Amino acid sequence: MPDNLNFVFLGLSITSSWGNGHATTYRGLIRELTRQGHSVTFLERDVPWYAQNRDLPDPEYCRTWLYSSLEQLCDEHAADVRDADMVIVGSFVPDGVAVGKWALAEATGLVAFYDIDTPVTLAKLQRGEYEYLAPHLIPQYDLYLSFTGGRTLGILEDHYGASAARALYCSVDPELYYPESADVRWDLGYMGTYSDDRQPRLEAMLLQPARQWLQGRFAVAGPQYPAGVHWPPNVTRFEHLPPSEHRRFYSSQRFTLNVTRDDMTRAGYAPSVRLFEAAACGTPIISDSWEGLETFFALGTEILIGGHPADTLRYLSGVPEPCRRRIAERARKRVLAQHTAAHRADELVGYTRQILDRLATPAAVL
Repeated sequence: MPDNLNFVFLGLSITSSWGNGHATTYRGLIRELTRQGHSVTFLERDVPWYAQNRDLPDPEYCRTWLYSSLEQLCDEHAADVRDADMVIVGSFVPDGVAVGKWALAEATGLVAFYDIDTPVTLAKLQRGEYEYLAPHLIPQYDLYLSFTGGRTLGILEDHYGASAARALYCSVDPELYYPESADVRWDLGYMGTYSDDRQPRLEAMLLQPARQWLQGRFAVAGPQYPAGVHWPPNVTRFEHLPPSEHRRFYSSQRFTLNVTRDDMTRAGYAPSVRLFEAAACGTPIISDSWEGLETFFALGTEILIGGHPADTLRYLSGVPEPCRRRIAERARKRVLAQHTAAHRADELVGYTRQILDRLATPAAVL
């Protein structure tokens, strides 16, 4: 087996972080793979909404190609797929089922599915919505990489026939996310794209507290919020913040909020990247509760748990400054020890080598 592996990613986007969390995940992971000496090619569908919002059009740590159609992908990049030791097809890729079938047919090495949206994916499969993954493809992938761990991995293997389901959680890039000296502008902030199922928690944990504590300062950053949302006057709104501004946004908050989509809450073991990013910036987190959260942070000492307006207001007014700083320091230490992009690159290479070693080992002679 070669010391340096050749990876090809077919992902949603690496060039634009607009309205998605995929780009920052791919950027950190792929940069670390390249630093380890591996070769990486990223193939991305060229779509208008990302073309208008490209904050990293040409990443220096991988070969990046945009394709306009499935036909162009097949015509121009079959050799890339055939030459790869590992091809990784991501969730929410346009025409993802067809892309997966093509990759499986062309590849001479391994092919994996990288699910950055596992709870959403499983809910879609249960509803018969095969937007980017179909049940019959799952057993054909050599590896199912999941943003969600816990019992979800067993469901993927036992119910859907995945040959190897492994957790590859989101991560943080410590070169981009670290404590920054900044004026504290807000008592509580939140960053996330709008979703119907997450909005009630945002209402309960930030907007209602803002209405009750008019002297408090709050901020919400993220696109696609409908016009009907009533923003209290003490809530600052940002339609979109590029990754280059995330660190300052977190550093300008006394506390930051994490709220979780229903599918992820039901699945458990599905940390959001905002948890790791905020912790790396030294900003203490107030989060809703879900199964498995305690495996990422110690509850009460590394992260604060809430769900109601009274919880939020109690933390904002009742946590002394030295205690607030200790919570932030403990969470940052945990993240840097376990949840950086370098950790994920090591895990991905380890999974890849395990399967390649197994396939290279001759079957025992009976």
